[in-house]
Amino acid sequence: MRIDINTTRQRNSGPMGFLARTIVLTLATIIAIRILPGVGIDGGSLWAAFLTGMVIALLDNFIRPILIFITLPFTLVTLGLFIFIINAVIIEMTAAIVGPFWVESFGYALLFSLVITLLNYLMELPNRWLNRNVYRERKENDEEFSDYEEVE
Repeated sequence: MRIDINTTRQRNSGPMGFLARTIVLTLATIIAIRILPGVGIDGGSLWAAFLTGMVIALLDNFIRPILIFITLPFTLVTLGLFIFIINAVIIEMTAAIVGPFWVESFGYALLFSLVITLLNYLMELPNRWLNRNVYRERKENDEEFSDYEEVE
């Protein structure tokens, strides 16, 4: 019997996974700022965009699960749509933490979170496609060993 603890379908974790997520969020932030007029970074600094992406990633990892747990009844009643409100709250919190990053209103924070979610999904598609192919190849290789009996 073989037990696989790590699979390629799991999300990258650790420092490299956090760095990759921060870079993707930074690129999504830069693109979303260009699209939406009510969101911006004073001076247009790349470092401020990177800091914004890092703070969003940190809040998303640590604060978002707590907010989801606290607002679970609202999320269930709205069939999951309350998650968008939680995302907008995360964006507002990021604007309060990161000085150069600003959001004009809660409505723009909601739009910004929707745009970032869409861009994040589009940027992670190649990675998901590559992981799917690796997982498929591993599964096909595992079928070769399925004919053998387990010896104890």
